[in-house]
Amino acid sequence: MGMIGFLILFPFFAALVMSCMRKSGLVRRCVQFTLCGILVAAVILFAVTSLVSGETVSYLPHTHGIDMLMLVVEWALVVLVFYYSFKFRKYYCALLSIAQTGLMTWLELTGRTEIPGDHIFADKLTIAMSLIIGIVGCLICVYAIGYMKDYNRHHLDYKDRRYFFFGMLFLFLGAMMGLIFSSNLIWIYFFWEITSICSFLLIGYNQTDEAMENSFKALWMNLLGGLGFAVAIAYAAISLQVINIQDLVALAVSSDAKAGLALIPVVFLAFAGLTKSAQLPFSGWLLGAMVAPTPTSALLHSATMVKAGVYLLIRLAPAMEGNLAGLMVTTIGGFTFLVTSMLAISQDDGKKVLAYSTISNLGLITACAGVGMHEAVWAAILLMMFHAVSKSLMFLSVGAVENCTGSRNIEDMHGLIVKLPGLAYVMIIGIAGMFLAPFGMLISKWAALKAYVDSGSILLVIFLVFGSATTLFYWTKWLGTLVAVHHHSERLNNVTKKSEWTSLISLSVLMVTLCLTFPLVSTYLIEPFLMEMYHQYVPNLIGTGNLYIMIMMLCTILVLPIAVRILTLGKKNKIVMSYMGGANAGDDRNFTDSFGEEKHMYLANWYMPDYFAENKLLLPSLVLASGALIILMIMTIGGAL
Repeated sequence: MGMIGFLILFPFFAALVMSCMRKSGLVRRCVQFTLCGILVAAVILFAVTSLVSGETVSYLPHTHGIDMLMLVVEWALVVLVFYYSFKFRKYYCALLSIAQTGLMTWLELTGRTEIPGDHIFADKLTIAMSLIIGIVGCLICVYAIGYMKDYNRHHLDYKDRRYFFFGMLFLFLGAMMGLIFSSNLIWIYFFWEITSICSFLLIGYNQTDEAMENSFKALWMNLLGGLGFAVAIAYAAISLQVINIQDLVALAVSSDAKAGLALIPVVFLAFAGLTKSAQLPFSGWLLGAMVAPTPTSALLHSATMVKAGVYLLIRLAPAMEGNLAGLMVTTIGGFTFLVTSMLAISQDDGKKVLAYSTISNLGLITACAGVGMHEAVWAAILLMMFHAVSKSLMFLSVGAVENCTGSRNIEDMHGLIVKLPGLAYVMIIGIAGMFLAPFGMLISKWAALKAYVDSGSILLVIFLVFGSATTLFYWTKWLGTLVAVHHHSERLNNVTKKSEWTSLISLSVLMVTLCLTFPLVSTYLIEPFLMEMYHQYVPNLIGTGNLYIMIMMLCTILVLPIAVRILTLGKKNKIVMSYMGGANAGDDRNFTDSFGEEKHMYLANWYMPDYFAENKLLLPSLVLASGALIILMIMTIGGAL
């Protein structure tokens, strides 16, 4: 009990401490390292003790005083939204904020939410989420120490507000901890709204016109999801007398007369989850987050913000199996997975490729949650864990490359394995974690495919097959770029700070460790959670034969480079001139074409803008997704009534 309270409250305390330390220097760095170390140690201790005890924790039934304090904080957030909305003339954000907070205030003050039930809940899924938030989130905070120093030195026209930035990072982590440990829908909603405000403030950190425009896009989309969340709470409390998310799911899958009506709050909660996880047509806010400093992108795309959405959908998964609410979620998730993976092909900005890739992978997780079957949820949880580590590693490494080269364009990363070998190896590990065997993302996609086939959804199978093909295309392009070496390529000065290396190396080790141990994670974390959630025996989804194959693949990946190095040891290097579509001029940089003219050689990837450009795909996709979402929500609500 005390450990859960500490995990929720300590990040808020850390946020207060960091926001008060306005002077940069050794003291602030040491304090931030210490705070991150304490949080990581606490979350590991909590995970170990919880796994040893094997118990699901549920407590804190009476919280009237805390509820009133939360209500005061919610109105303080409304005041903050009003201030920025009127300052920048974005009045619709103020209207959305007052609508949902007004509804929640009416529910609270009229006593309609005073329904018996515990407010704190911790099970195996909570353990997995707390490890993601605590470890990956803190590593991002450590990375930010060195990165933000360089960032402000390179952007002298921006006001140095690192104290605010670091404070917001910890506030974000505290809100996520509160969200995952809450079972009461009102508490989940409270922390949900804090993450929305934090993302708004972090995206607008630079306070440029572009940053503020994108921050307001994130704000109104997440406030719209928050309004859906508030409507779900109101209906569940008034019509169903349910205020706990576990009770809501249990009612939806029961034979009770009100089971059909439970789909109404479920579909509104699912709508909120779709907005928070940036599914079409709400993907714009996550793409706009790229204007923020790299630690913000890593935090929003990997460890916190978007994971709140898929976490909620996974909690709701049993209630969505085989009904229209599940159909809505699987359709939007599968369509998002396919379309955004296609859009990623046409991008050459590293962060934009990562952004589209994030939305695409979240779409796959969303679709798995919508299927609702235990094997699909198994795949969703494993996908979520691998995605958090791999994508945070990729975002942070791209930020480090940008600091060293001044560019995050993929075309400028040709031969990075020679120019910046350390960062290139880190990026290769991150990319391998996203699509190569035997890393868990590929294994999870196999499990997702099996679940889609078992569910009888041909459309989902099509989405997964073609989406996986396009995913393979853009990851292979990037991986090939890193190892494509020009002769005379020169080593660049690596300005990456020690704090940044600490995070990058730790995440790389964590990626490989997760690959080696994910069968154990499945056995001791995911499968027990599924048995508890579905109240039935869940068979081992990873067969012994599959394990042997994965071990052989992993050994090949590790042994092959060592074997090549041993075989070439002591042998002289021989430079072979490349064929370049004409006679090589002798410097391996220029060639003579068929007309006798000398031309300069260059390498470039294939982006196929005639097929996959944003101006061709994005708008039609947004329209289709919006139409499907509206129609399926109406059908679900109408069918339940």
